[in-house]
Amino acid sequence: MPQFNDTELTAAVIKSFEETPDPRVKFLLEELVKSLHDYVRKTDLTFDEWGYAIDFLTRVGQKCTPTRQEFILLSDVFGVSMLVDAVNHREREGATETTVLGPFYVGEHKPVPHGTDISSNLPGERMFVQSRVTDLKGKPLAGVPVDVWHADDDGYYDSQRPTYETDGPSSRARFITDADGRFFFRTILPCSYPIPTDGPVGEMILQTRRHPMRPAHVHFLVDAPGHEPLITHVFIDGDKYLDTDVVFGVKDDLVAKVEKRSDPVTPDGKPVAGPWHLMSYEFRMKPGQGNAPKPMMAVTEDA
Repeated sequence: MPQFNDTELTAAVIKSFEETPDPRVKFLLEELVKSLHDYVRKTDLTFDEWGYAIDFLTRVGQKCTPTRQEFILLSDVFGVSMLVDAVNHREREGATETTVLGPFYVGEHKPVPHGTDISSNLPGERMFVQSRVTDLKGKPLAGVPVDVWHADDDGYYDSQRPTYETDGPSSRARFITDADGRFFFRTILPCSYPIPTDGPVGEMILQTRRHPMRPAHVHFLVDAPGHEPLITHVFIDGDKYLDTDVVFGVKDDLVAKVEKRSDPVTPDGKPVAGPWHLMSYEFRMKPGQGNAPKPMMAVTEDA
């Protein structure tokens, strides 16, 4: 008969999963139990501390809504999201680097024509984005859907706005690459912004004296047939938070120089009033298979 003490309890719990039919599920549960039990033993966890942890996780769940995923945010700030991404993308072979999906992606975007201003006339410095999707040898990939989304000049995604369901999406869209693998659009220059700090994750960040800031970036999801789906950001070179991103998502390959321009027309030949910024970036796709991520929030549009 086992003695349920601090040395034999772990083995007893692991043994309880012996009949699990799926070997992967069995392995994951056993390793989770080992890690959790080791943590309790190493820290001599008290009842009060364990009670606080349960309350914290309860509040994380209660903060989740159809347009906010506090558990993804918790995973992000602990570096778990980037670690899962890293172990699943160890060999890039020259392909564009991946990074976190983030808590504001909620589904496919509506396709729009190249050159569309996706910012819905939001205030901010104007920016023209020109990009290209190729394979590892530089061959253009045509007909590829590319989802784009980013925060506004105040650091908010459209789905964070109380008027989201009535006003509809902004600073987000889907483009389909042309015969040369290209797509381009207009928007506003994104700024660095804080993750939401009005919930338990933000409380933890502030209590531990970490800053809550993310460097300025644009999200891209590229889903080319015959290639692994690419989830990534393009960051703005020179942002002061590049080295201390609160979700640990920055990689050198993903930092782009954004030029300030005064030309009277943008690269597609259309006039522009006043100074504007030019972002250029090429996405290199890795051969393979996979499915683009499904949103973890049940709303009609993406964030």
